[in-house]
Amino acid sequence: MRCESTFSSTRKIITDRFETFVIMCLIMLADVSLAAPAIIPRPPEIAATSYILIDALTGQIIVEENADEPLPPASLTKIMTAYIAVEEIMNGNMSLADQVHISEKAWRMEGSKMFVGVNSQVSVEDLLRGIIIQSGNDASVAIAEHIAGSEDAFADMMNQYGEILGMSNTFFMNSSGLDTEVYYNTMSARDLSLLAQATISRHEDYYPMYAEREFTYNGIRQTNRNSLLFRDRNVDGMKTGWTDAAGYCLVASAERDGMRLISVVMGTSSEDSRAIETQKLMTYGFRYFETHKLYDTNQVLANVQVWSGKDSAVDLGIEKEVYVTIPRGQSQSMEATVDIDEIIYAPLGNGQIMGVVNVTLDEETVFQGNIIAMQDVERGGVIKRFIDWLTLLVSNLFG
Repeated sequence: MRCESTFSSTRKIITDRFETFVIMCLIMLADVSLAAPAIIPRPPEIAATSYILIDALTGQIIVEENADEPLPPASLTKIMTAYIAVEEIMNGNMSLADQVHISEKAWRMEGSKMFVGVNSQVSVEDLLRGIIIQSGNDASVAIAEHIAGSEDAFADMMNQYGEILGMSNTFFMNSSGLDTEVYYNTMSARDLSLLAQATISRHEDYYPMYAEREFTYNGIRQTNRNSLLFRDRNVDGMKTGWTDAAGYCLVASAERDGMRLISVVMGTSSEDSRAIETQKLMTYGFRYFETHKLYDTNQVLANVQVWSGKDSAVDLGIEKEVYVTIPRGQSQSMEATVDIDEIIYAPLGNGQIMGVVNVTLDEETVFQGNIIAMQDVERGGVIKRFIDWLTLLVSNLFG
């Protein structure tokens, strides 16, 4: 009778520890009280050929329409030109202070210009501002030639970077976005959102240039063409574009209450229209959605028993911090389920995948990630392994 009671207790301990782990995962998400159901209106009607709105941190798509259609991007092309220039600086291949020779080709560029002088020397920093703030076609060609030797070679670099970033509906033929009778660049709204997201996350020290409202070079003062910088204090970038083929386009980013959104509108009818349609998207995103932090980096979710090891327990947790985009005010309605082995044996390695956690909201998955061991657990000695083996054997027999 004592033997049966002992091993029944052992089995109960195993089961209780596993159930405790599940409960702790649920508690880590939110309070157990129920939140009111989310009531979200349909997205606004947007007068654009193509558009998308994403959470910059999570990449979650909030609204999209024709987001994969390749379209002429006009000067939105220059976001990639500036992106590569900053990558070259970060890689140590050039610096902001480097002087760039202005070729006759760059000097002769039509359309929006920085007004650099032919055969003059201009700093990389000034050219970056000329590209980002003044949308200078001359500045774009100058930096392209400085980096790659020719604009054609630079366009090849642009396409390679696009492939790395997952921009599957993009093709570049020049660095400025200026259309010709023969060709023009193509980009999709989704690809532009990916590029904007990479710019914001990778180029934190350089991104503030996109928020600058004006830049003066060679005695010529030009204001930023992104009118939302003057209308909305939450907007801090990014870039406008216009050609006859592209229409009026705008990539914008704004941050409010810890949430950053990126919007792309392509093919609107006017300067005012691209700003108005962008504000519709931003208002909708900020009003009805939020960026919610689920887990911290190396957050321990539970401590569970380990059999046949030198240590009798191991911490299980999440390796990297996790954010999700959810309807505003619905964090308490999320539910977590875990899938791990009920009985865990040593040896275990730090970082070893032990199972999966699934987080859902209204039966839709908002996050799925691996649960890992947070420490090494070495295999126990012969006696320890034998005792654990015998305990589990008898527990199963009498269970």
